[in-house]
Amino acid sequence: MAQPPPYSPPGTNPPPAAMVSKVELSISCNGLRDADIFSKSDPLCVVFSDISGRLQEIGRTERIDDNLNPKFHKQIVMDYHFEEVQKLVFKVFDIDDNNNDISQADFLGKLECTLGQVVSSTNFTRALDYNGRDYGTITIHAQEQGGEQQSVHLTLKGVKLDKKDWFGKSDPFLEFHRQLLDGSYALAHRTEVKMKTLNPSWKPMKINSRRLCNNNPDGVIKVECYDWNKSGSHDLIGVFTTTLAELEGVSAGKSWALVHPSKKGKRGYRHSGEIIAENIQIKREYSFIEYIQGGCELNFVVGIDFTGSNGNPQDPSSLHYIGGSHAYRNPNQYVEALKAVGQVVQDYDSDQLYPAFGFGARLPPTWNVSHQFSLNGDPHNPDCQGIQGILTAYEQCINTVQLYGPTNASPIIGNVARMAREALHQQQASNYYILLMLTDGILTDMDQTIHTIIEASELPMSIIIIGVGDADFDDMERLDSDDKLLSIGSRVAKRDIVQFVPFREFKNATPARLAAAVLDELPDQVSGFFNKQGKVPPCPITNPPAQPTHYTRNNRS
Repeated sequence: MAQPPPYSPPGTNPPPAAMVSKVELSISCNGLRDADIFSKSDPLCVVFSDISGRLQEIGRTERIDDNLNPKFHKQIVMDYHFEEVQKLVFKVFDIDDNNNDISQADFLGKLECTLGQVVSSTNFTRALDYNGRDYGTITIHAQEQGGEQQSVHLTLKGVKLDKKDWFGKSDPFLEFHRQLLDGSYALAHRTEVKMKTLNPSWKPMKINSRRLCNNNPDGVIKVECYDWNKSGSHDLIGVFTTTLAELEGVSAGKSWALVHPSKKGKRGYRHSGEIIAENIQIKREYSFIEYIQGGCELNFVVGIDFTGSNGNPQDPSSLHYIGGSHAYRNPNQYVEALKAVGQVVQDYDSDQLYPAFGFGARLPPTWNVSHQFSLNGDPHNPDCQGIQGILTAYEQCINTVQLYGPTNASPIIGNVARMAREALHQQQASNYYILLMLTDGILTDMDQTIHTIIEASELPMSIIIIGVGDADFDDMERLDSDDKLLSIGSRVAKRDIVQFVPFREFKNATPARLAAAVLDELPDQVSGFFNKQGKVPPCPITNPPAQPTHYTRNNRS
């Protein structure tokens, strides 16, 4: 008998097993150095991951003989994590022996970059560094493995299910499992529980084809029907299997018999009820990588708390204290949080111009309180050049404004929402906004902030809030509505767009851990929003594009 799943209250759908995107890197070079005397170089490219300065080989291409403009056939496959800065080093060698021993080979050049830079470009072309000078170029194209993604939309009902409870009817729910390479199964989706019925009708469900069957049309999908028990010891009613290929070919009215493994083959046993499809639709969906490579821009906006509760910036106990050194070299929690998130997001914003605002301070010369002001002091253009530009503006601002209050977040959230509303009217998925809010305490305008977030939940934007300092942030957790959608009165958000974490939980961790905690949900928020809107990338990529024919030094990072 199948093992029962862990306890799950009625109506819940726990997160399925995590899926990791894999990308294939296609590599070519142009104008390589000729290291051979009587022939041309025989190049090979080795790809390393750079983890805290330690290089670890990921893979290598084949060797191509006598070619200064090689297009390598062998692709390098690696995991892609949006929420991490994945540093890569590409080294090209001239190989003169059959063992492909790079320790004895002539070095032709190298490139250091991040996987985010590669993924966010159609073709990522840069100069190769040969002992401090440019010599030739390298082009890398990243393509997501697994083929086109689809969403499977199902509306199912059960008919004449077996009765499992002594004093009542069954409380049925369904679980969908995808088959793994070793033959085992991983949970892909769980429906809500329907109480006290043998003829349940479940809510319409949408399951990503990668999660359901890893995009394999013939991959086995096992569907189990259970009778829910409060103790967590759920009783199996029956099982059936299907495939994506079968689902694509059926229409409403299709039925599957639920068979209990221990009853199968017994005399007189037919099945334990049936599952009937009331509606089946399979739709093309774009992944986060497809949106990014197709031209969707992630627009990064920053809001920083300048209220008096942070303490006098000249006092070492202040959360805004940076001492006599520069913010980048002597970071406080605000700076550390900004750098951790910014160094990831910057790879996906082509112009590197970031609107940066402060709130809760009194500004010269009138010394009126402002709940939204440009960090750079220009009220008409709040853009800062790069993460370093934000830090420079922050340091100047600390020495210019007077920390005051109250802590009102809704003005900045509303401002970014207005930007996102303009993007909503674009025909394609061209722009998505990410607002990073850094604050030291409970919001004074909590109700208004909730109203503003609910309005923003129907727009192409996400909000990351990092709580700085040791304040009680329990009320802030309400904004991060992982368990149920944010609501106030009769108003309910369309989707969850807020991620909140207290910085103190990551105070002794690496910046990468903080970035992973706040950015992990973002790719699904981006692709989920645009797919639901039915918007395609500005320039959908169906096949690897042709290699570029030119290169300029201005493209170098």
